[in-house]
Amino acid sequence: MLAIIAPGQGAQTPGMLTPWLEISDCAESISRWSEVIGKDLVALGTTADADEIRDTANAQPLIVATGLIAANLLGVSAPVISGHSVGEITAAAVAKVISEFDAMRFVNDRANAMAKAASLEKTGMSAVLGGDREEVLDAIIKLGLVAANDNGAGQIVAAGLVSELSLFADNPPAGARVRPLAVAGAFHTRYMASAQEVLAKSASTISPSDPTASIISNRDGFAVVDGEEVLERIISQVASPVRWDLCMKSLQELGVTGVIELAPAGTLVGLLKRAAPEIETFAFKSPADLAAAKEFAEKHK
Repeated sequence: MLAIIAPGQGAQTPGMLTPWLEISDCAESISRWSEVIGKDLVALGTTADADEIRDTANAQPLIVATGLIAANLLGVSAPVISGHSVGEITAAAVAKVISEFDAMRFVNDRANAMAKAASLEKTGMSAVLGGDREEVLDAIIKLGLVAANDNGAGQIVAAGLVSELSLFADNPPAGARVRPLAVAGAFHTRYMASAQEVLAKSASTISPSDPTASIISNRDGFAVVDGEEVLERIISQVASPVRWDLCMKSLQELGVTGVIELAPAGTLVGLLKRAAPEIETFAFKSPADLAAAKEFAEKHK
């Protein structure tokens, strides 16, 4: 059984759209979406530097746009679809819950609102690698932080005030390494409450359809088959932890044998290789991978 997954913020790299824009259909889509959201996705995906695309307001629409053109070029359906954080919007569009234009408007609203929410207080996120899981979670809670991303495979992301993250880094749990992430806020925590309100208003203009595939939700790894619920979960997820560990567990329980990660690919298949090595993975990074990606999909029909 095949699953298609979409990456979240942090997967972007400078120039990542360049090879895709050599394909006329992809270039046309990117141009249309740029007009819809009022941001030059071509420039962001070709000439912008790492700092510019690290900006939440730019990173999120760029990542979703890249995932959508990859999915369109691949042209393969799968019975299971999922996305990490903002990748859930990509997943919703791939599964036809929302249109691509609605996805781009929605992600742009999300990105702008989260960037604004992040500016209200000095917050951030840090990756915690290794250590005993329960000890790591306990240490995070004791400092008033939140396990905002539980990515499985020995990786948890702590989020909260920068001052608390600094204390955490100075006294990490036994056997764990703490690495600050280059993000501007404590995403998937209460600090994003104002962004959640904006998303709810944005979603009120969208009429979702039921998905063409089961969408595994970041909230709890549940396979969602109702369009309204998919949208509701995406809204609430802005201020709630991402349980990617449970999403990977669901892939196993559903009997998925192969997973294709859409561009900008690499991060999620890396986690899967460690957490669920029995599942074959394919990182669809550029158009040069198309033939191999189609062959992989055919193998796991």
